[in-house]
Amino acid sequence: MKVEVKHVDSYENEAACISAVEITDDIKSAIDILENNCRVVPVISDSKTIMLKTDAIYYIESVDKRTYVYTKENCYETKYRLYELEDILNFYFLRISKAMIINIRKIRSVKAELNGRMRADLLNGEQITISRAYVKELKGKLGL
Repeated sequence: MKVEVKHVDSYENEAACISAVEITDDIKSAIDILENNCRVVPVISDSKTIMLKTDAIYYIESVDKRTYVYTKENCYETKYRLYELEDILNFYFLRISKAMIINIRKIRSVKAELNGRMRADLLNGEQITISRAYVKELKGKLGL
């Protein structure tokens, strides 16, 4: 993709123009960044609802019909189901099992395991297992 930057004399004259064949998830993410909008997910912490930015999310897990959102240091509950969150989240999130969605930007490394599964080491030190049904899509997103 070609990028052009032109110097302007004031902040009021700042603008961005995107020319694209189609509006992909990458283009939507770029628009969010340019508009200083980050998608958010409402989560519950200490009986309060917090609007958590999606770029802080490491992974989301469903356990006993409850959905938990994990960040670097905290765990929150959300009222959304995984399939609903898949619609809210952007291109960088991927389902890796029936009960889990991962932020691929938070993966430090991946390693193949027995039975066709993979293990992902996250930036916060946690290890996550990717079910073999989702390995092919993960490899595609990571360019492996």
